Amino acid sequence: MSWKPADYPSMSPYLVCTNGSELIRFLEKVFGGVLLRRFDRPDGSLMHAEVRIDDGVVMMGEGAEAFPSTPAHIHLYVQDVQSTFERAITAGAEVVQEPMRKHDGDDLRGGIKDASGTTWWIASQ
Repeated sequence: MSWKPADYPSMSPYLVCTNGSELIRFLEKVFGGVLLRRFDRPDGSLMHAEVRIDDGVVMMGEGAEAFPSTPAHIHLYVQDVQSTFERAITAGAEVVQEPMRKHDGDDLRGGIKDASGTTWWIASQ
């Protein structure tokens, strides 16, 4: 028996969001995310979900009184920054930063914010 689930990374970001269903759809459309598990509360709001993106897993739940929604920033390497950026805009994301190369390295990097308030920094070398 392993100390963690098979095919899960050792670390996964956990997003406390405002609209879990919308965030799941966004991750599927923009990053090719695959929903692994989903558990709803009795009122229909998202209690917990897990979405695989490439070799990582993003966990999430909708905010509640004890754990309000909190904006987050996630850095994600993708094969093609420009096409991913365009898919994100088409899916309703807000532009934070157009893709560009900066003096800090060779990465082409851009930023978009999804409807739940998470800023995604997408990059390729």
